[in-house]
Amino acid sequence: MPGFANETHRDAWAVILAGGDGTRLQKLTSKIAGESRPKQFCRIFGNKSLLRQTRERLRPVFRETQTMFVVTKTHERFYNDELFDAPASTLVVQPANRGTGVAVTAAVLRVLQHDPEAIVAFFPSDHYFADDAGFQATVRSAIALATQQPESLILVGAAPRWPEVEYGWIEPGRGIMSADGISVRRVARFWEKPALGIARQLMHDGGLWNTFVTIGHSNAFLDLLMSTVPTVVSEIAASHACRDMDRAYRAIDLIDFSKHVLSPHAERLLVIPDGSSGWTDLGNENRVMGMLIENQIEPDWLQEMRQETPLLN
Repeated sequence: MPGFANETHRDAWAVILAGGDGTRLQKLTSKIAGESRPKQFCRIFGNKSLLRQTRERLRPVFRETQTMFVVTKTHERFYNDELFDAPASTLVVQPANRGTGVAVTAAVLRVLQHDPEAIVAFFPSDHYFADDAGFQATVRSAIALATQQPESLILVGAAPRWPEVEYGWIEPGRGIMSADGISVRRVARFWEKPALGIARQLMHDGGLWNTFVTIGHSNAFLDLLMSTVPTVVSEIAASHACRDMDRAYRAIDLIDFSKHVLSPHAERLLVIPDGSSGWTDLGNENRVMGMLIENQIEPDWLQEMRQETPLLN
């Protein structure tokens, strides 16, 4: 596949998931922002929020008009400030947070209204990457792979740096091809927050951290969603038709995309490794601090905390 990593499909859409409540990091974000706000709207490092950094990281790969944002109505004052320059058509405003599975469904159905042949790529808005260019190269490879494998969804798996027990893991299966020297494999199984012994074995056997970044043809997403959460699809489709999202969300339970949609059908999934980006999920305070130490980053708020609490030095 010549030029595989340098191609970007003209019909590729990015969807940035920014509707979470960030409760596990609320204590730290309150210290940083001086108020309670979800972490994606917080300036944890640098002078830009995690959402703004995610948006800028994806800008070289996706068109502005084909970058969507899934947000939650209760966060309106935050996303209005962050996304003031985004076209209104790119905002998918949920009445409530019903988990990643519902957010993905709402976005897939919205993209299908614009382009039935779209390649769609989903990105959390609360992750850190040490090497944006390396990550962008991986995303371009995954987009090109999705055009070659339209019936499969492609997951980006990060090379593990330690046997983390708080992450989801991907156990790769057999290899199917190589894209510009990048090994592409089937997904054998998901492991959600495995015990330490299993995490060590997965790391030894070439397992990958699940970054949640998922890329594929819009119809591949729709087929998988119809196989796993058909009621959610029908409820949200009806709400799009009558423009009444509130009704649908009142009828929907919390759905986790990895657990309830991807895990039951691992045979439909491929995984491409992202070895160079230094991915970290900023899911709790210890992980944030570890990321700052590992990458030698000391934001202003951490300097202030050190002054207030000498034990941090």
